[in-house]
Amino acid sequence: MASLEELRAERIKKLEALKQLGVNPYPIESSQSRTLSAVISKFDSLAKAGKIVHLVGRIRAIRSQGALTFFNFDDGTANLQGLLKQGDVSEEDFKRFQDLTDIGDFIQVDGVLFVTKRNEKTIQVKGWKILAKSLRPLPGQWDGLQDVEERFRRRYLDSLMSSEVKERFIFRSKLITAIRAFLNKADFLEVETPVLQPRAGGATAKPFKTHHDALDVDMVLRVSEELYLKRMLIGGFPKVYSISRNFRNEGIDATHNPEFTMLEFYEAYSTAHVQQVMVEKLMKTLVKQLIGGTTVHFNGQVIDLGGKFKVVSYFDLLKRYALIADPENIKHEDLLLKASQLAAKVDKGDSREKLFDAIYKKVCRPKLIQPTFIIDYPKDYLPLAKRLENSPELVDAFQLVVGGVEIVKAFSELNDPIDQAARFAEQDRQGDAGDEEAQKTDQDFIEALEYGMPPAGGVGIGIDRLTMLLTDTHNIREVIYFPTMRPR
Repeated sequence: MASLEELRAERIKKLEALKQLGVNPYPIESSQSRTLSAVISKFDSLAKAGKIVHLVGRIRAIRSQGALTFFNFDDGTANLQGLLKQGDVSEEDFKRFQDLTDIGDFIQVDGVLFVTKRNEKTIQVKGWKILAKSLRPLPGQWDGLQDVEERFRRRYLDSLMSSEVKERFIFRSKLITAIRAFLNKADFLEVETPVLQPRAGGATAKPFKTHHDALDVDMVLRVSEELYLKRMLIGGFPKVYSISRNFRNEGIDATHNPEFTMLEFYEAYSTAHVQQVMVEKLMKTLVKQLIGGTTVHFNGQVIDLGGKFKVVSYFDLLKRYALIADPENIKHEDLLLKASQLAAKVDKGDSREKLFDAIYKKVCRPKLIQPTFIIDYPKDYLPLAKRLENSPELVDAFQLVVGGVEIVKAFSELNDPIDQAARFAEQDRQGDAGDEEAQKTDQDFIEALEYGMPPAGGVGIGIDRLTMLLTDTHNIREVIYFPTMRPR
């Protein structure tokens, strides 16, 4: 079997042969009457008309039978068979196609449509030209890309060779379009916030750091949009949303990629409870529009999003699944021991909130298969959320977990600048103690809050994880077209 370099060298010879014949292997112009999907949808009427059509695409298969050459080509919308028949084109064109084209080449074919005796929709070629000569062979039609890392690294081949992969990314695009339509209909305004920021804020995360030479200042890449979108509430925009890339300097696993897409939306004069109702409506709408029902299949489970979503408190989950009898009053050393017993990954210096979170992720969250809202979190767990008026040690917040995966985080937004400053100060203390994910004081944001921010409900939804859920995909890198990879 020839090596890749030998096959590439053979194609380069064909490239040079085309040039010697006076053929430009990469011309500027091409002519396309309509897409292949449009041709197939109106095939009978187009064939009956008998007019010449101009079609384009990438050759996906070639089968030569003496004076006949059958081939299949694909323009990204559909696949069609072509027939090149000796006598229908010049001898030179026929020989040039047989000798100098390869699977993977892009071509234009001009001809008439007909149906073969085997009932195959076909274009009978009357003329053709090369549009782009491919120099590397595509992966095998049946084996494709076997190495998972190479699939992620060369996603363009992955989606080219696998209709399932391609459809997943088409679904993702439709999902984002449907979300935009839902929010736009509810009078939300889509806005943008800076990716380069003077400090990380809005999420408990370790940022990527960079430096701007002209200003001679250190900067970070955005970890969340929250603090900037809330500045827009202060600035007089009552309903805002953004779908954007965030960047967190964290590990890579089944549900984490350092670069990911988030939807965040904020509504003035709203609450976490109001947003909880809206999130449930959004989820039901998306499933109905994109899947055509109320249930999804994920990780071997049938998940019903048609009924009322369950609601459970954070501490009740810890009592039920981690067997922590009194989570509100458990001592730090006892909590550390419990985390060790449950094999939750923690460090000795972790705060109570981090210990609770590690235990929750280890033994509680995987149990939540049907859609479940988790409410009533400790105040230091979400330093940007408003306290419950009747339980000031808890905050008015919720997460939505489906299929054991966190999809949504939301809360009533803290708009008390004095409380916010105190909560930031506690985060500063944790940061000084070594917590690289602490949300340190943003004095500019505190100043903005002092001008007055309306009470508001805010929501963050992980687009990648939502795509995973709705396509029954179990690794986040399968739904990000260009996931973060270690360089070769």
